[in-house]
Amino acid sequence: MLENIQNVFIAGAGVMGSSMAQLFAKCGYQVTLYDVSEQALVKSRELMEVNLGAAVETGRMSPETAQKIRAGIGYTQDPQDFARADYVVEAIIENMEIKKKFWSQISAIVKETAILTSNTSGLSLTEMAEAVRLPGRFCGMHWLNPPHICPLIEVIRAKETDEETMETVRAMALDIRHFPVTLNREVPGFLVNRFQFAILREAMSLVESGVASMEDIDNVFKYGLGLRYACLGPFEIADLGGLDTFYKIASYLFADLSDTGEVHALLADHYNNGEFGVKSGKGYYEYADGRDKEMIAYRDKMFLKVSDCLYGDLNQ
Repeated sequence: MLENIQNVFIAGAGVMGSSMAQLFAKCGYQVTLYDVSEQALVKSRELMEVNLGAAVETGRMSPETAQKIRAGIGYTQDPQDFARADYVVEAIIENMEIKKKFWSQISAIVKETAILTSNTSGLSLTEMAEAVRLPGRFCGMHWLNPPHICPLIEVIRAKETDEETMETVRAMALDIRHFPVTLNREVPGFLVNRFQFAILREAMSLVESGVASMEDIDNVFKYGLGLRYACLGPFEIADLGGLDTFYKIASYLFADLSDTGEVHALLADHYNNGEFGVKSGKGYYEYADGRDKEMIAYRDKMFLKVSDCLYGDLNQ
């Protein structure tokens, strides 16, 4: 299934694409990172050097492995290079028209046997596939940020995706030491974002109605639900808690949960004010005076601790 795949091409040299490139190269694939911007490729090299340097310094990676990764990654701005690709991961800007333009061009260049995947967070893969030549070889491969720490990959079937493509992408996820979950048909937001936004909707509703503060709701997850869900899924938790108990709670609680179809003001107001969170220095919390970098470092440190504890070091 993977025996004919050697050359992996990643389109988009941002944080996600750079992290993916390292993972594939670590697992022995020859990787080419593509971007239309030379500056993006330069920044990607710099980012990878920071990541590899930190991994070696902390003992999470040997100098030999770091050098293997460097040697396994090439860089290009030439779309014609995709003619060498056996496997493509697209991680460019989250815009349907731009993605369709990319796939229209690239699917005509790659060999007919190449597997084609998109890392879109929720755009319709079936619509995207309209621009793909031989769409049976195309599906979604949605990674979580940061990919080198979060081992989940959503494999999403578009309307015309064939079973061989799905099996190959699942096998690829396992080969790079990640855990694939399969969507047999696509729904808006796939799985991760549907759960994530269902939680966020209820959290915003509780804050807006004065039930609890943002800080206390975050603490519910950090010190309670997060511990449960790091180890067990919702169906397993319900079985352990007792379906009789869960039925009785559901019979009165479901009717009281937020089911608004509108974006809560608690999100819309920040968006309209240009307050996008860590990336802009302010969101629900303040990130001035270096707090942004501290928050990202804290996230990665804590994610790594949890990941290492549950799954071992995925970078070894």
